[in-house]
Amino acid sequence: MSAPADPTVPPPAADAPKPPGPVRRLAVPAGVLAAVVAGFAYVGTVDPNEPGHYPACPLLTYAGIWCPGCGGLRSAHAVWHGELATALTANALAVAGYALFAVCWLVWAVRAARGRPFRLALGPVHAWAVGAALVCFGVARNMPQGAWLHP
Repeated sequence: MSAPADPTVPPPAADAPKPPGPVRRLAVPAGVLAAVVAGFAYVGTVDPNEPGHYPACPLLTYAGIWCPGCGGLRSAHAVWHGELATALTANALAVAGYALFAVCWLVWAVRAARGRPFRLALGPVHAWAVGAALVCFGVARNMPQGAWLHP
């Protein structure tokens, strides 16, 4: 005669879902990467250096001030064509953002392939730090000493 089943342990379910495989776990990171590459491909194809393709920066147009994002499309265009020095000249902060995105995406993809969650736990201090960096960059590029930061 066999031993009685332990009442505290539930019986295994025959229809329990299997954990997703690595291909399925990589679907969302791959979709995000595809969207970013498509955006870069568009900007790489439609040159922002030629007038009329993209709207002008309102802050530059109406106030004559370079905003932290001015030159971001030109830097994306240069990155797409492999011209890193030109990209840094157009908007160094944007290039740093592209690199940060690439690192975060790579960590996310590796963790997803291994079945581990990826959480970016950013708090208010991080948001204030990013805001301060944007303000400092915007102020610096509008100072006479920061003329090398103009796009």
